[in-house]
Amino acid sequence: MYPDTSQQTALAKAFGCARVVFNDAVRAREDARTAKQPFLTAGQLSRKLITEAKQTKERSWLGEVSAVVLQQSLRDVETAYRNFFASLKGTRRGAKVGPPRLKSRKDARQSIRFTANARWSITGSGRLNLPKVGAVKVKWSRTLPTTPSSVTVIKDAAGRYFASFVIDTDPAADAARMPQTDRTVGIDLGLTHFAVLSDGTKIDSPRFLRRAEKKLKKAQKELSRKLKGSKNRAKARLKVARAHAKVADARREFHHQLSTKLISENQGIAVEDLSVKGLARTRLAKSVHDAGWASFIGMLEYKAERFGRTLVKIDRFEPTSQTCSACGAVDGPKPLNVREWTCGACGTVHDRDTNAAINVKTAAGLAATACGAPVRPGAIPAQREETGSHGFPTGNRAA
Repeated sequence: MYPDTSQQTALAKAFGCARVVFNDAVRAREDARTAKQPFLTAGQLSRKLITEAKQTKERSWLGEVSAVVLQQSLRDVETAYRNFFASLKGTRRGAKVGPPRLKSRKDARQSIRFTANARWSITGSGRLNLPKVGAVKVKWSRTLPTTPSSVTVIKDAAGRYFASFVIDTDPAADAARMPQTDRTVGIDLGLTHFAVLSDGTKIDSPRFLRRAEKKLKKAQKELSRKLKGSKNRAKARLKVARAHAKVADARREFHHQLSTKLISENQGIAVEDLSVKGLARTRLAKSVHDAGWASFIGMLEYKAERFGRTLVKIDRFEPTSQTCSACGAVDGPKPLNVREWTCGACGTVHDRDTNAAINVKTAAGLAATACGAPVRPGAIPAQREETGSHGFPTGNRAA
């Protein structure tokens, strides 16, 4: 979105009003909890923090923005508390979440949401007409397939504006978009190569952050020299934010293109359930964050669900880098500098990453089939030096 100066001012007011209502709702909930009183309902919060607040001198400026924006801010508070309580009870999937925090005008991301009853529209010339903002110029990334139910206006740290629409899609139409295939693939994610496929394909790691480090270092050095609170410092901060946004956009585009290609070409995909948080605490932290494995796997997950593909995650402790994909013998841990190794049981020479990708595919049950039955390496006798207890095998997660 490309709002003009007056529209930017109107959007800034909307961002600020939505933020104030959100913070007022959080404070009201916390005050009730401290006083050991029942929480105010959504209707009570709406009447107290919006309807009655507009009549006061301190909050009269809430009437300068669309009421729908303020109501949606209260809904966000309700959703945040619902997720928090579900996380406490253990009924919510994923990592534990804390209670909603107060928002700041200095937050990197500001957003407001308009639902259908806000009477926003798309003009014949392709502009986005928002209540009490006006018709904003938009550069469309794609044509909307159906009528959207809501639009979220977002301002990021780099000062850019985006419009995100919610639409209903047809699952059958989504599945029909992808060509029929019976191919399956295992993926070994790494740092030397971003991904190595079980068919031997190696996809280089773009290293977007590493390539932009020189430019980022210069921009951050200029920012550190500016006087705090000055206009020049604000300009320098925006320059740093734009440089980081460019890196993030390039990484996201790479992930989207690769994930879409893999989903379209394969019916089944197998990946390792990597502990990205754990790896981010090692000396490889910057490279791990630069690769963005979690974001990439997340894209594979939702695209597989949307387009009727199968995504299988195998246990992160599966010794994929230690197991011979030809005979199934476990050959023990290997340092990172060992990129090729020879199986001591059958003598097969393996490329470390390709062998791991094949093992990922096999462990997921996506191995090639013969006469309708899956082909897996059979059990082999333990070698003399392999007898006894060796503890739990640990594979190399960053190779």
